[in-house]
Amino acid sequence: MAVLEARNLTLKYHQRSVVDGLSVRIPEGRVTMIVGANACGKSTLLRGLARLLKPAAGAVTLDGRAIHTLPSRELARTLGLLPQHPTSPDGITVRDLVGRGRYPHQGFFRSWREGDLSPHDLAVQRALEATGTLALAERDVDELSGGQRQRVWIAMALAQETEVLLLDEPTTFLDLAHQVEVLDLVTDLNRERGTTVAIVLHDLNLAARYADNVIAMKDGAVAAMGAPEDVVTEELVREVFGLESRVMPDPVSGTPLIVPIGRHHATANELELVP
Repeated sequence: MAVLEARNLTLKYHQRSVVDGLSVRIPEGRVTMIVGANACGKSTLLRGLARLLKPAAGAVTLDGRAIHTLPSRELARTLGLLPQHPTSPDGITVRDLVGRGRYPHQGFFRSWREGDLSPHDLAVQRALEATGTLALAERDVDELSGGQRQRVWIAMALAQETEVLLLDEPTTFLDLAHQVEVLDLVTDLNRERGTTVAIVLHDLNLAARYADNVIAMKDGAVAAMGAPEDVVTEELVREVFGLESRVMPDPVSGTPLIVPIGRHHATANELELVP
C-alpha cells in the first residue's frame, strides 16, 4: 500500500502560515477523518497532501518520495482527490465528467459503447452505479441539483480507483440520508479494495462513527490523533472546538457521540458549564 505522510510541513497563503511544522502519517488501508474548527488548517493540509499547495518548508512524501518530484501521471495513478469546490466545464455530461476523472491526462471520456467496455470503462460504470448517478449519466452537470452534482463529483473520484483517496467535505449539499450513503460507500471502498482514505469532515459525530483514525487539528497543528474512542473526548471538544459537551457511546455504533451544550435547552446542572 502507498504510504502518504507529511514531514515538518509548513503551508502558507500569502506569507501567512496556515499549517506550521506539522508531521503526520495517513494510516495505510484505513479511513482517516480530519476534524477541527473552521480555519484550523484541515482543508489546507489536505491540499498540501494532494500537491495542490507547495510546501514553504518540510515535505509531503508518497512511498518516501517527495510528491512534488513525481511525474503527474504517476501521481494520478496512486492518489485521487475530491476538492472542496470542484468546477466542471460548461456543457459536459455526467458520464464525460466521471470519465474525465478516470483519464485525467487524456481529455474527456471517449464514446460509450454498451457491451464493449474496457476495464477503464467498467470502473466508470461502477462509480456511477455506486453513487446512484447512472440514471443521470447523459444529463449535463450544470443542470443538476447541488446534491446530485456532489454525488457525481464523488463518482469521478471513485472512478480513478487509486490506492489513496483524499476527500474534502464530500457530504456538502447532501441531506442526512445521502451523507450516510456516501460515507457507507467510502467505507465499502476501503474494506473491499483496501483504499487508504482521508476525509475532511465537519460533522464530528459522523466522523467518529466512520473513522478508523481521527486527526484533530487546532491552529495549523495536530491536537490529537488516534482511534475515535481515544481522541473524541469532552476535553478534546472543549480544546479544539471551544464547546462544552457530553460524550457518550453512540447507541447505534458504540462510537463516541457528542451532545453539545448550549445556552438553551439544557438542564440547570449542564447550563453551569456554559461560559
